[in-house]
Amino acid sequence: MTFLLINVHFYRKRALLICVAIFMQGFCLMAPSDSEAKKRIPCRNQIKSTDSFLVATPEGKVIFEKDATKQRIPASTLKVLTALAVLDHFGPLHQFRTEFYMDSASDLKIKGYGDPLLISEVLSQISMILTRKTGSFRNIILDNTYFSSQIKIPGCQNTTNPYDAPIGALCANFNTAAFKRKKNGRIYSTEKQTPMIPFMEKKIRALGLKSGRRTFTHNSKEAALYVGELLRYMLKKNGVKTQGEVHFGSVSPEDTLIFTYRSTFPMETVVEKMLHSSSNFMANQVFVALGASVYGPPGTLAKGVRATQAYIQKELGLKHIKIVEGSGLSRKNHLSAYDMLAILEKFKPYKALLKNQGQVFYKTGSLRGIRAKVGYIESQRLGPCSFAIFFNRGKSNMRAMIRCLKKAVNQAADRQAGMIKIHPRHDVPSF
Repeated sequence: MTFLLINVHFYRKRALLICVAIFMQGFCLMAPSDSEAKKRIPCRNQIKSTDSFLVATPEGKVIFEKDATKQRIPASTLKVLTALAVLDHFGPLHQFRTEFYMDSASDLKIKGYGDPLLISEVLSQISMILTRKTGSFRNIILDNTYFSSQIKIPGCQNTTNPYDAPIGALCANFNTAAFKRKKNGRIYSTEKQTPMIPFMEKKIRALGLKSGRRTFTHNSKEAALYVGELLRYMLKKNGVKTQGEVHFGSVSPEDTLIFTYRSTFPMETVVEKMLHSSSNFMANQVFVALGASVYGPPGTLAKGVRATQAYIQKELGLKHIKIVEGSGLSRKNHLSAYDMLAILEKFKPYKALLKNQGQVFYKTGSLRGIRAKVGYIESQRLGPCSFAIFFNRGKSNMRAMIRCLKKAVNQAADRQAGMIKIHPRHDVPSF
């Protein structure tokens, strides 16, 4: 009996030592020193002196990196930071609102708060609700004062491409129109839910726009007019009587609130659509809305920058990120791969909002001579490993880099599994 107790004590002590050794081996593999992370650089043939990349374990420990402290142009990967800031401030379930009032002169007033998804389907639903609430009105008066009307996005050009669309407190259909021209010159909408109203046809002809989806203005007031004209068209089609015009004004305390539309798209859906489409319009809409919420209206780009910089310092503890807008359009935005790692670590609860392909959840970014990709490489053994790749040059091969990093992560996981495996002869016997 004494011999048996001694053996039990011996095996328990031996098991404890084995567990400690296993833990230390796993810890050493998962937490290499900075010098080790720099020495074990995979994918060397894909990386140049102008580039940066970083891969970290699910615990946030860097396992591979090169020039990860250097400031790079993030392009549209900056949208991950914008998404994080607005999700944390507003909450995933936040709903944008648009208010409708009737004044003493029987004018219908519309006050916007920057809803980026005020699309034709939504306006059609709103028109049906307003039809039940009023049989007639005189003018439509637009209150777009929640945002400044003088917002200019750095990096935005005066083109008709959708990614150069302006922002504003009242916008419909991302300030774009999808249409075609027939040989006889007739212009028609290619979206069943969006009628080709005279306001839009006039703008298209005046600009000489070709078929496709096009931005028709760079003026936030013209964008708001589109909302008013489109809604007036839908109301008249529903039988509501109106003989007035669409113009600008403001809501006063004497006006009667008749309906508040709360978006059917919560903030997490807004963010998901923004990330998947890489919409510069949506990114800067929520960016300016953040500034207006934190510092009060009117929303401006400066307030959006200030609110986001405050979030970066308080919640992420970062001091060197430079941002001038929320979409990544500007080359004046700068951050490092280590900065992006901090963003990705905080963004993990929302990673399902990113695009995904195979093992990778990701957001891409591109400008002339710039390519970037950030996100998570899923490893069955390790979990989601954060990564950031910044190619600040032309002629880069992002696909090859991703394939290489996926392989490197899987090999690191295999090494970890091999190092902590217990040989059968070391198994602790049961009693």
